[in-house]
Amino acid sequence: MFLSRFTSGSSVVSEEALANLKFYRYQAVDLSYTTHYILRHYWNWCVTLFPLWMAPNLITLVGLGFVVVNLALFLYYTPDLVGPAPTWLYFSSALGLWLYSTFDNVDGKQARRTGTSSPLGELFDHGCDALNCSIGGLLQAAAMGMGHSWLTVGIVFNTSLTFYLSTWEEYHTGVLFLGIINGPTEGLILACTAMFCSGLYGPGIYQLNARAALGAWAPDFLPADYKVVDCCMFLLLAGAIFTHAPYCLLAVFRACRRKQISYFRTLGELLPMVLFLGSAYLWLASPDSSIFADQHVALFILTAGIAFGRIATKIILAHVTQSAFPWFTVQIFPVLIGAALTNVPRWLGLAPILTPTYELYFLWGSFVFASVAYIHWSLFVIDRFCTYLNIKCLTIPYPPVEKKAQ
Repeated sequence: MFLSRFTSGSSVVSEEALANLKFYRYQAVDLSYTTHYILRHYWNWCVTLFPLWMAPNLITLVGLGFVVVNLALFLYYTPDLVGPAPTWLYFSSALGLWLYSTFDNVDGKQARRTGTSSPLGELFDHGCDALNCSIGGLLQAAAMGMGHSWLTVGIVFNTSLTFYLSTWEEYHTGVLFLGIINGPTEGLILACTAMFCSGLYGPGIYQLNARAALGAWAPDFLPADYKVVDCCMFLLLAGAIFTHAPYCLLAVFRACRRKQISYFRTLGELLPMVLFLGSAYLWLASPDSSIFADQHVALFILTAGIAFGRIATKIILAHVTQSAFPWFTVQIFPVLIGAALTNVPRWLGLAPILTPTYELYFLWGSFVFASVAYIHWSLFVIDRFCTYLNIKCLTIPYPPVEKKAQ
């Protein structure tokens, strides 16, 4: 009863919200030269390799499966996230991430090819992308030997923050915008290349001194103790802070001015992400937390990543149903409670409540709760969409009729 009350999603998938699906139109702009001159031809060829009976959402799910399987293998072979893992696994992770990207871009073409495009497609596609922020980010960290460190946390939360900003921007502008250089295209190519290099030279190359590695190319301002991996993280953060975030803020400002709504109130919609990231930081940074010391960062990221997946997907759901912006999700509770239990007693001068053992129990319990709640909510929303639109999520009518490629 308790779980159903908070995860059913009835308040955000009302009959009125479902009725708004008839106004839905998917709009996207991709200015990437890589996409325009190279990848779109590759994707147009790839879609012809898929049978007509294969549903677009099934393609999306299989693509995510490549990343999940590779991450599971890394956690098995290198639980310390440092390695080295078997050489083949680095090549496999690069290939898996590339296939994820390929499948993620082919699913829409398959939908148009088979005449099965629907609002559920965007929700399902971007919902998987939201989950991949943590799964793919953790895979990247493992492939580069970042270990259970702030670097691993940083690469995951940087990806999550940029995804949240893009989703927030799309909610207000109605358009998914990808710039000349963007994460889903050029960023993913760089990620695959980094994994491939780990296969060729081992993940240890990212622990080399950056000045020594760059030689004469090293800029004077580069700190003497910076490693290659530190430079990679600096570039990621700089890209998010100085290019991606400003554009999203400006795009939403223009949308608010066009709609004549308060921009400052709209900025308040960033608070859920601030609360989420702030709570996660406080939990991890607490001297009474043993997550870093006992190497439970991967479990923490997967738990928080599921919560983030719910946060971001609810915004996408609100976008396709033209509903009010979602301010809260129950799945953020474990992160909030964890931050409180590891900090409030110390602030009050009391003994720690969570010993390392109990913190691990709490973390596992949070993971199970977040997973069950997310699956329950997702199945409910998918069922509501499928019933209203009279479609199936993972299958399409047989035999399908191939439509002219677009």
